[in-house]
Amino acid sequence: MRKGRGLAVTAWVLGPLGLVMLIGSFMYARGAYTTAIVRSESMTPTYTVGERLVFERVDGAEVRRGDVVLYSSPERYGPGLSVIQRVVGVGGDRVVCCEGTGADERITVNGKPLDESYVQEGIADGMHRPYDVKVPEGRLFLLGDHRLNSRDSRAFSSDHGGTVPVGAVQGRVTDERAVPAALVVIMLLGVPVALAGLGFGIAAFVVRRRSRAVPPMPPWAVQV
Repeated sequence: MRKGRGLAVTAWVLGPLGLVMLIGSFMYARGAYTTAIVRSESMTPTYTVGERLVFERVDGAEVRRGDVVLYSSPERYGPGLSVIQRVVGVGGDRVVCCEGTGADERITVNGKPLDESYVQEGIADGMHRPYDVKVPEGRLFLLGDHRLNSRDSRAFSSDHGGTVPVGAVQGRVTDERAVPAALVVIMLLGVPVALAGLGFGIAAFVVRRRSRAVPPMPPWAVQV
């Protein structure tokens, strides 16, 4: 009986622990992060087609200039589609294209030229469509890094200057993989721990059943 009780205690410890590890880490990861695969060349050379990115879920009001975000805009790109672009202007900013020409061409934000070392071939615009946008509060002005091949805020100038509401943001790209990786490890470890708990539970059931099926020998029946 003591053996069966020990097995049962072990089962009650490992089983719930494994489930907490598995379900808890999954739910936390689902609420804190999301992933998306790059489907177009609009963010090259920073990100390439087929690359999977990890995004931390943040409120759109938290993003800053330079952040790469995942957002949805069904009226522009269709329902069910998410877009990856870089935040160039936030509420209150004045985004102007462009200052200078050729390799010296620069977008200015609040009168200051942007140093965009991430853009494809150093081209800051390339569309030859000047714009001067005052970003409304609660909205964002977004551009792809491949300015010659990106359907971004420039293509929707008639709709709030091409800006999108901060509420459209689903996440901000993060290069920090330690926390997501740790969550995956905990999730994977939760499976064998939960299964071990189940195994100990079955073993405890078997031991108890056998002990009940074979009654103990009375003292007077002991053979000398």
